[in-house]
Amino acid sequence: MPINITMPALSPTMEEGNLSKWLVKEGDKVKAGDVIAEIETDKATMEVEAVDEGTVAKLVVPAGTEAVKVNAVIAILAADGEDLAAAAAGGGAAAAAKAEAAPVASPAPAATPAPVAAPAPAAAAPALAKSDGNRVFASPLARRLAKESGLDLSAVSGSGPRGRVVKSDVEKAVATGGAKAAPAAAAPAAAPAPVLAKGASDEAVLKNFAEGSYELVPHDGMRKTIAKRLQESKQTIPHFYVSVDCELDALLALRGQINSAAPERDGKPAYKLSVNDMVIKALALALRDVPDANVSWTDSAMVKHKHADVGVAVSIPGGLITPIIRQAETKTLSAISNEMKDLGKRAKDRKLKPEEYQGGTTAVSNMGMMGVKSFSAVVNPPHATILAVGAGEERVVVKNGEMKIANVMTVTLSTDHRCVDGALGAELLGAFKRYIENPMGMLV
Repeated sequence: MPINITMPALSPTMEEGNLSKWLVKEGDKVKAGDVIAEIETDKATMEVEAVDEGTVAKLVVPAGTEAVKVNAVIAILAADGEDLAAAAAGGGAAAAAKAEAAPVASPAPAATPAPVAAPAPAAAAPALAKSDGNRVFASPLARRLAKESGLDLSAVSGSGPRGRVVKSDVEKAVATGGAKAAPAAAAPAAAPAPVLAKGASDEAVLKNFAEGSYELVPHDGMRKTIAKRLQESKQTIPHFYVSVDCELDALLALRGQINSAAPERDGKPAYKLSVNDMVIKALALALRDVPDANVSWTDSAMVKHKHADVGVAVSIPGGLITPIIRQAETKTLSAISNEMKDLGKRAKDRKLKPEEYQGGTTAVSNMGMMGVKSFSAVVNPPHATILAVGAGEERVVVKNGEMKIANVMTVTLSTDHRCVDGALGAELLGAFKRYIENPMGMLV
């Protein structure tokens, strides 16, 4: 009996993903645990393992397809001894019908995202009428690319389910000149940049700028997710901000001593602490000492966390991601440092697992290395706090009536005022300041 392989839910909130690469081909034998594909979410690329044994009878969804819904059939396995053609036909009929009813889009070229459209009825198939009245089955993206390239879809052979024309078919036709031009959409001599489908809000903004004075760059999945979450944060969370200056001289001295004492492994130091590693530890210990601030808000109850799971904002192309140091209050500085280096590298490569960047109880956003003196960060729900860290710099301070030079860093705590009010936020920030200015307390 055919075995359907479906798009997995790689996180509790995932609704769709991009099938970026197949690591098997039709006719290959697979067993449970074999890596068969790579799936992209908005922030990570994940490997998908087979859970059944069999032979790949059909790859239903082509590599490079975007916005594949969770639980949609992406491939069909034939059981041991089963005819591949029969398995593909038997398992693929329902999958093809479902794919026709809710098509997925292949990757869009630069500046050409899929236009917003009402979802198709469950039994409807997207189609484009041929000149002879027949119907050409094609994905929305393939239709748009064909129009932009001046192609007649009726002259393009489809390789998708039930002969549907997909993006790769159009690209192949463009490259080989195998499809005749559609007069109504003939490309001009100098092809202009693709134009985004614009909604009412787009028009309201763009009317302020002269035609030809700008270009439209489409939002990728990460940017859309960031925009959605931070808009939700600012609309629903009453932010409150508390700032304090922390002297860094003792911390910098201790950091230097710890790093100079690091043993070598394979010719390299076993660890190299950064100021940010010590900030993570100090915030985690402060949350341990002020447990009423280590919370999340829900409408019915306060979620009080048992550990300080500290997310750290990492800038990556197109946005940012916050890998999490779990139970940071229990870990040594060297362990936090090495874990952060690993998470940061894999974040930039988009190789984090969802559980490595989802959740957490607080976050650190450090712009000090960019020369920023101070700023206020936006709380990222379900967190109730986020610490914005500025640059350490030499400033004049007054001690015992005398002016002295000290390294000082300004930090600003943003809080969700529903669960961490001003006094509690100040208490948490005071505890953080004590650990920064008396860093030996982080070692005991």
